[in-house]
Amino acid sequence: MSRALLFSSRHIGGASGTMCDVTSLKETLQADLTAAMKAGDDMLKSTLRMAIAAIMNAEVAGKEAVALTDDQVIKVLQAEAKKRVESAEIYEQNGRAEAAAKERAEAEILSKYLPAAIDDSVLADIVAEAVATAAAAGNVGMKAMGIVVKTVREKVGSSADGSKIADMVKAALG
Repeated sequence: MSRALLFSSRHIGGASGTMCDVTSLKETLQADLTAAMKAGDDMLKSTLRMAIAAIMNAEVAGKEAVALTDDQVIKVLQAEAKKRVESAEIYEQNGRAEAAAKERAEAEILSKYLPAAIDDSVLADIVAEAVATAAAAGNVGMKAMGIVVKTVREKVGSSADGSKIADMVKAALG
């Protein structure tokens, strides 16, 4: 399913270019679930049900139930996609190719709802810039790791995996 179909409920309207009829990511997932049910797409249907359940669990976690923002929903979906990739690797190591293929298919479906991943070379440039800024402020070596990671996370948002950022920062600092 293409990205355009997945986000079909979002559009720009009017001469001013203002957003009209913008739905949340959770609402988009629910609309796509309905479409998958009507189309009889079992893989998409089960994956979207799992994703919506994970979002609902995150909403009721803690002392009070809250409605998640799109950024928080993206974080939940990223965690679910990462679980699918890790599960697929474990299944392959144990000779269960069909289970690994199912997990990879679910991860692919979830990735269509996530922002595009940042290119490694662009991320490396951002890390190098953050390391130089930290060094100019007197923070050098592994002591600067937290400062640099925080700076990089602010710049790239959810388009890069936290462990990838940490690994690149460690390599640049050490």
